[in-house]
Amino acid sequence: MLRLHDTATGTVEPLVLREPGHVSMYVCGPTVYDVAHIGHGRMALAFDILRRYLEFSGLEVRHVSNITDIDDKIIARAAAEKRTLTEVAREFEAAWFDALEGLGVAVPTVSPRATEYVVDMVALVADLVARGIAYETSDGVYLSVEQVDGYGLLARQSLDSLRSGARVEPGEEKRSPLDFVLWKKAKPGEPTWDSPWGPGRPGWHTECVVMSLDLLGDDFDIHGGGIDLAFPHHENERAQALATGRTFARTWVHNGHVVMAGEKMSKSLGNFTSLTDLLARTDGRAYRLLLLRSHYRSQVEVTPDTVADAEEALTGLDALVRRFHLEKVPLPATASEAVAAGADAVALASFRAHMDDDLGTPAAVAGIFELARQANLAADAGDEAEGRRLALTAVILCAALGLALHGREDLDEATRAKVAARDAARAAKDWARADAIRAELEADGWQVEDGPEGGQLHR
Repeated sequence: MLRLHDTATGTVEPLVLREPGHVSMYVCGPTVYDVAHIGHGRMALAFDILRRYLEFSGLEVRHVSNITDIDDKIIARAAAEKRTLTEVAREFEAAWFDALEGLGVAVPTVSPRATEYVVDMVALVADLVARGIAYETSDGVYLSVEQVDGYGLLARQSLDSLRSGARVEPGEEKRSPLDFVLWKKAKPGEPTWDSPWGPGRPGWHTECVVMSLDLLGDDFDIHGGGIDLAFPHHENERAQALATGRTFARTWVHNGHVVMAGEKMSKSLGNFTSLTDLLARTDGRAYRLLLLRSHYRSQVEVTPDTVADAEEALTGLDALVRRFHLEKVPLPATASEAVAAGADAVALASFRAHMDDDLGTPAAVAGIFELARQANLAADAGDEAEGRRLALTAVILCAALGLALHGREDLDEATRAKVAARDAARAAKDWARADAIRAELEADGWQVEDGPEGGQLHR
């Protein structure tokens, strides 16, 4: 049974599903005002790995991840660049999905945009006002958190503790410094929607609660995101759901930060590397492997050295596929199918034990590399069948983590001709000619690997 760390309790607990065999998961997506940074990429990969392992375990996953396409930062960028809000949002939404593709992240089942749900958000705020839990001021509508039982759960603090040191700024009309905005009244030049409180737009915390409950229903299984979202964003979502009598998420899962020189990566600190830059410099699979070697809740520092180390390790796994000719072997989708396909039962059980313990990917990945080592040793000793069995197991387990391995490349005619010419030069001991062709291939972006079957290329 999979056990996950629940931010609400601070403990690792069994994942008890609302509906046996089905997982409902909501993950907070990006605010599309700029290209995403590698911290956002870590979030996407963490929950992609969770989703893929749930599916490998035989469960059906409905994965919802939103697009925040109405926000102060989007409005500011649109105004500065004299573009519409929609133009800015769609540009960076497209960049986000391009980055997900580069990382090998499976597209969510549903990716709702906040602007598609404004009418429902207005209805939620009106309900809270009617219940006396929300109140109107000159600049918007606010939720009174003191009327929500257990507020502060995801911060792991009591209301009194959160209130200590907090204050209402001069000119603010909030009744408590912890109260948060549900609806922002219109300012000149901003996009607006109609509401009982006049033209305006929803507050960020109202967006996700409406979309998650609409698409997944009450009492859905997992709500996730980066740890920086636990409080106040996720706590404020939870407060609104509870205040309207709804049952919200069962389990709260949050991944750790990406850090640079010990500081959290963020655009506000100016220390971020965009996913666009990262994917231009390295294989997206290397970033996945780098993160798999750290626990999803731990901080991870991404440096040229750690990326290079992951690239080198990935090269070794790709070589395993080539050595045992596993490029076109159909891979089982679930653990039960893996057993039927001949995967090593002991290695599979060990992998699942590590993953079931709060997604223990570092130990699970170490087991995969040990499988690869044993596969090569077996083949070196002449037991090709055993080597292939162990190699196939390693490839299956990599796939369960979303790590697709590459074998022999499909080459165009011109490249195949160069490989054949180089093989002929090597056979004739014309080393100068062979080296010259190798240099041409490397200039074209190929890595050349010589073996008993001649030269093999991979990117």
